[in-house]
Amino acid sequence: MDWGLWLMLVVLSTMALIPSISSESTIKLASERYISGNRKARVDDTLYCDSWRLAVETNNAGKWEEIPERCKELVEEYMSGERYVSDSEVVANFSLEFAKEVELGGKGRDAWVFDVDETLLSNFVYYTIYGFGSKKSNEISFEAPALAASLRLYKELQKLGFTIFLLTGRPENLRQETEANLLSAGYTNWNRLILRGPMDEDKTAETYKSEKRAELVKEGYILHGNSGDQWSDLLGQRNRMRRHHMRNIMGELR
Repeated sequence: MDWGLWLMLVVLSTMALIPSISSESTIKLASERYISGNRKARVDDTLYCDSWRLAVETNNAGKWEEIPERCKELVEEYMSGERYVSDSEVVANFSLEFAKEVELGGKGRDAWVFDVDETLLSNFVYYTIYGFGSKKSNEISFEAPALAASLRLYKELQKLGFTIFLLTGRPENLRQETEANLLSAGYTNWNRLILRGPMDEDKTAETYKSEKRAELVKEGYILHGNSGDQWSDLLGQRNRMRRHHMRNIMGELR
């Protein structure tokens, strides 16, 4: 067979096969593999971090000091997004619904206890500096704004006639700064701001706060509600008090 004719037949045969080949490439470019890999990693991280967050918020994770590095971005998205605001609003609404059903004695003895950091005040700006829990730090922000949902709940409880106590793990030597921050954020007319004294320094948060609530009960106050973002704000003392856990993954840092 003539060489030129043979070459032409090969070319024509190849062209005839092209329509039968799938339009989907069976070989991915490097950039495509990279994008798909990132997408899978993102999905895997989302699943893991959702499970990790659930374990923390249900108090199953035990003690921990830093969030997993792979969850930093997801935690930041949650804390800065609409979901966190919505979660806070829902908890505040349920708290207020409960409060409206309480029959108050009318003598100023019906009380509600609030934690301060990440319950009344938001340390969001502070967390951006320390990587949303991916870096260790024990410092406290003194210029924290109010959590809008908590400020609304706080004022509504006062209108209903509840006596407000603020119970924080901050040390006594920060009283002046803490009071100034609360006032500038819009919180006023609380009955008492309770901070850690020298005798409380070696106590766990749960023991310290439980003891302080027990002291209020001994004084004759009826604690109907207790709002806090950490389990240590809520556990311990057993009575009729309703516990309201404010949604905050950062608040579970030990």
